[in-house]
Amino acid sequence: VQLQASGGGLVQPGESLRLSCVGSGGTFTTFTALYMGWFRQAAGKEREFVASINWSGGYTYVSDSTKGRFTISRDNRQNTLYLEMNSLKPEDTALYFCAARESFSNDQYNTPEDYTNWGPGTLVTVSS
Repeated sequence: VQLQASGGGLVQPGESLRLSCVGSGGTFTTFTALYMGWFRQAAGKEREFVASINWSGGYTYVSDSTKGRFTISRDNRQNTLYLEMNSLKPEDTALYFCAARESFSNDQYNTPEDYTNWGPGTLVTVSS
């Protein structure tokens, strides 16, 4: 499955954005079998975990730095993963990536090495 993230842009502190990640090249069944996550990478820093979600959407995990502000969700009928970002801060500025691995696990996978499929990033810039 190929992944393509979109929805990034330039926003002011306190504003919101919703990122989307569409999976293509597979079937509904294929997308449903994916455990998915969002990572981000700021300039000069390592890629860091943002959020992840199990195949059904029933188990979600977010990083401590985004807890209470970011929400991950998915629509398997639309082969799409989402990241709702509220109360954005300048330190949220980064290139955001969606990632996936074939798994029906409900556990948290929070390192880049846990994932096998990656899409190109979408840039989020938070600045006044």
